[in-house]
Amino acid sequence: MRTKVTALLVSLAALWIFAAWVTVRDGLNLAWVAVYNSNVAQPSESLLVELQKERRLTVSRLVSPVLVSSADLSAQRSRTDAAAGEFRRLASSDTLRFAATDELRKRIDRTFRQLDQLRSVRHAVDARQVDRGKAISAYNGPIDSLFQTYYSLATLDDDQLAKDTRTLISLNWARELISREDALLTGVIAAGRFGQAEVAQFTQLVGAERNVMDLAKSDLEEPLPDVYQRLQKSAALSQLHSLEDLVAQQGRPGLRAPIGGEQWQSASSAALNQLHDVVSGAGETMVDRATPVAVGVITRLVLAGVLGLVAVIASIILSITTARALVRQLEKLREAALELANERLPGVVARLAQGEKVDVKAEAPPLEFGPDVIGQVGAAFNTVQETAIRTAVEEAQLRQSIRDILLSLARRTQSLVHRQLTLLDVMERRESDPAELKDLFRIDHLATRMRRNAENLIVLSGASPARAWRRSVPMVDVVRGALAEVEDYTRVTVMPMGETALLGRAVGDVIHLLAELIENAVSFSPPYTMVQVGGQVVASGYAIEIEDRGLGMSAEDLEATNQRIADPPEFNLSSTARLGLYVVSRLAERHGIKVSLKASPYGGTTAVVLLPRDLVIEGGEDLPEEETESGLPRRGTGSRKIALVGAPEAVSAPVQEVVPVPRAPEPPRPLQSVPPPPGDADPDPDRPAPSAGFTPSGLPFRVPQANLAPALAEESRNGDEADDEEDRSPEDIRKIMGSFQSGTRRGRSEAAKLLGDEEDNL
Repeated sequence: MRTKVTALLVSLAALWIFAAWVTVRDGLNLAWVAVYNSNVAQPSESLLVELQKERRLTVSRLVSPVLVSSADLSAQRSRTDAAAGEFRRLASSDTLRFAATDELRKRIDRTFRQLDQLRSVRHAVDARQVDRGKAISAYNGPIDSLFQTYYSLATLDDDQLAKDTRTLISLNWARELISREDALLTGVIAAGRFGQAEVAQFTQLVGAERNVMDLAKSDLEEPLPDVYQRLQKSAALSQLHSLEDLVAQQGRPGLRAPIGGEQWQSASSAALNQLHDVVSGAGETMVDRATPVAVGVITRLVLAGVLGLVAVIASIILSITTARALVRQLEKLREAALELANERLPGVVARLAQGEKVDVKAEAPPLEFGPDVIGQVGAAFNTVQETAIRTAVEEAQLRQSIRDILLSLARRTQSLVHRQLTLLDVMERRESDPAELKDLFRIDHLATRMRRNAENLIVLSGASPARAWRRSVPMVDVVRGALAEVEDYTRVTVMPMGETALLGRAVGDVIHLLAELIENAVSFSPPYTMVQVGGQVVASGYAIEIEDRGLGMSAEDLEATNQRIADPPEFNLSSTARLGLYVVSRLAERHGIKVSLKASPYGGTTAVVLLPRDLVIEGGEDLPEEETESGLPRRGTGSRKIALVGAPEAVSAPVQEVVPVPRAPEPPRPLQSVPPPPGDADPDPDRPAPSAGFTPSGLPFRVPQANLAPALAEESRNGDEADDEEDRSPEDIRKIMGSFQSGTRRGRSEAAKLLGDEEDNL
């Protein structure tokens, strides 16, 4: 509060200083009109007149040295140099530099540079190395710079004075255009004829001069009516305009000018002198008008400044005396608010999280702050703290209700999906049509993915999925189980996983975690690319890498995602953008698994899942017997192998028998091992007894040549007689291949049934 009051007072003082400075600057700006006039306008006007005279003599000297002697030209150059020196001295003074703007100083410096170039122009004229057109252009340069300086003087804050200044500059520019006409026509008369482009140049100058003159006179009518009347009734200007019209109408390239030199010089000199007198007199009048205006502005500034300063001092005294009482009451209110925010409210939330009952009235006792405005704020704070604690209680209850709802829905969905999978297994066993079996496998795959979505709800609710294993499972089966829960599994390549197993207590969660990451890799990579999944034993456990070939993520996104996985925030209904990451982070946190994303050298993203050593069992033949989820023991990895159905390339899993298994349209759930020999007890007494022709686990016995085509069976009965026959005919070969194809279809059907039986145990 003290800081804010102090800042308010400082701001008030600063505002007063700024207002005072703006007013002072306005007054100074008007007062500096006299400085601009004495240091720039007057000396530059003299320099402008001398430059115009030297330009006229230079053109005449170039055309005919007889008309202008070198002595006359040298004398004029001396007068020009004197005027330029005086202009340099006054325009470089400290007073003008202080009063001038940056733009005005730059234009004055540019004028100095243009004047310095006159020396080289004069040498070229004396050596007769330039014609009259180039000589005129050379003198136009410094004159144009002087007019640019004039326009910088017309930026006064007083609008009327600035407008009058621009009008005088326009009138002076009209005078310069007449001077350029004079120099051009003097050269033509001295040369005895017009050059090729000089008629057009003269006409353009006349048009520009009359346009500028008309605009300037219209602007002078109201502020300077006497000047306006003088210009309107000027006989010198009328005579000049008559001669201009005559030259413009009758002048032709290669012909003489229609007027004489003395006639033109008399008219132009009279007009130039009159305009010079008008501009000089109007400039002095404008300066006289600006001085009292500046004095009035400064007077008002002094009065307003003194009164404003008194008001500022009074505000400071009043603020200091009243702020102390306010600060004491506000400090009491601040302490109460901090106690609520740092102690009472967090304590209430923590107790609610533990399931305790909270009395809102007891946790939010009212505080007394007095009857004034601060006391009213304190009463409002009492209401706020009571509402805050009540809201915290209701929020905790709402979150618990949402979690219970999610868990209930997930459990119901999980039960229905389990029953659906059981029914699909029965239908797959009795189905022999490959097309129908393909659709059943697809439905089976969709149901498996539905089970993962139901488990996501369970994770979001804070509970653990019911799916669990009691014994360790080979790592390759864990990865295959994850593939069974991925939609576009055919784009996943499973690399060798090594002779490693995962403890049963983590199998379900790891399968779920890997399925989320693989699904993410497949979804965010082009459909023509593959996703590779590989694993190996490392120093701190077992690392599984999931690499896609997508567009990848930026370094900032990777850092934010890894931070979100490593330190998952509390789940709320608003954080629905990346639920998969939240599920992965919770599953990893449950078992101490480290999940990190990094850039892939192929341009995509690689997810690294590091399983801790206490979850991993290493070894090949030394792996202990494990139980499946249904309680059946699993054989070690030293048994014979079977190719993963539906995977992009062959990987291995332990089974008892070797049967030809083709690729299926959808991947099944992880394979389970066969039961123990008949002498061992069946760990699942509710399991139905095996039927004839099948093993105790439901696998069909392999009967050699039991499913041969009729032609092949006939050849087998004939024995060695077939060896003595001549080469088979094309018709026999066709029948043999047809029989082989028919047997392959039956093999697919039996393999699908076999895999469905084994997956049901998971």
